[in-house]
Amino acid sequence: MIYIESPSTDPTFNLALEQYVFDHMDKSQEYFMLWQNDNAVVIGKNQNAFAEVNQKVADAKNIVVTRRLSGGGAVYHDLGNLNFTFILDAKNAEDLNIRLFCQPIADLLHTLGVPAEVNGRNDITIEGKKFSGNSQYLKQGRIMHHGTLMFDSDLAVVADVLRVSADKFESKSAKSVKSRITNIAPYLPEGFRLTHFKSLLLEHILKTKNATPYVFSTNEMQQIKQIQENRYACWDWNYGRSPAYRVKKSRRFEGCGTIEIYMNNENGMISDIQFFGDFFGIADTKQLALQLKGLPLERSVLMEQLAPCKIEQYFHGLQIEDFLALLLQTE
Repeated sequence: MIYIESPSTDPTFNLALEQYVFDHMDKSQEYFMLWQNDNAVVIGKNQNAFAEVNQKVADAKNIVVTRRLSGGGAVYHDLGNLNFTFILDAKNAEDLNIRLFCQPIADLLHTLGVPAEVNGRNDITIEGKKFSGNSQYLKQGRIMHHGTLMFDSDLAVVADVLRVSADKFESKSAKSVKSRITNIAPYLPEGFRLTHFKSLLLEHILKTKNATPYVFSTNEMQQIKQIQENRYACWDWNYGRSPAYRVKKSRRFEGCGTIEIYMNNENGMISDIQFFGDFFGIADTKQLALQLKGLPLERSVLMEQLAPCKIEQYFHGLQIEDFLALLLQTE
């Protein structure tokens, strides 16, 4: 496994670095990356930035907002947080497997006396409090799994800058963001530093104490910066997906997440439709939107059209009956 350590704390550069490794580096190799971002909110591929981020707080605190390739929810990064990435063959996987990559993290923490557990769709928790959010991107037989590890992050900023819907609180019996998140450091001996934890994590994953990071050439760095400029530093990629539709339908599904449908219809026909939310999926919802465009809002017709497709490829953990119930719900 090749170890890559980012030379930057710029969130737009680091997402570009991930994409470069995934798309352009030797696909016969496996990669493990460690990286840190300065203050940032990283939103999921399918999320509406304006709905997820308190932009006033982000502007006041110079927090960068950027969008990643994978689904899931928004996460806060600062220099008290350590991010990790696995990139390797999917081994014929046709769906996401978050636990496979999270369990080694929990196992390491157990050796340090920390009662970490892999919970829910994509969380690693300590005593029911989340310190790690994870997401995956699957494409052409390769998988990228990335996660956050809040070691000593500013939890007050997390609560201020992220907007979390009331139904998400209700479904998890929580009253505030602060009550649901934690750092790793309080569960370790006093004086235990992030640098030490990072060294132990590397040794645990790579099975060696002497991991040498990959060194990028000047040409590779130029390509990474080009990806950064063309995508992750662009307003259109980060904010431009926000919708302007007449109809909005939203529901949170246990085991799937929140799905928001933004839609226009004319004479009972779907004229335009787009999907947002913190759900995961291995297929692009734009493909689903194309299938639905021009169809009447009639259950039998929609069921016939959607029968050949696997709805769970777009919305992991969702059944077709639940999707149709949301699509056809009346105000």
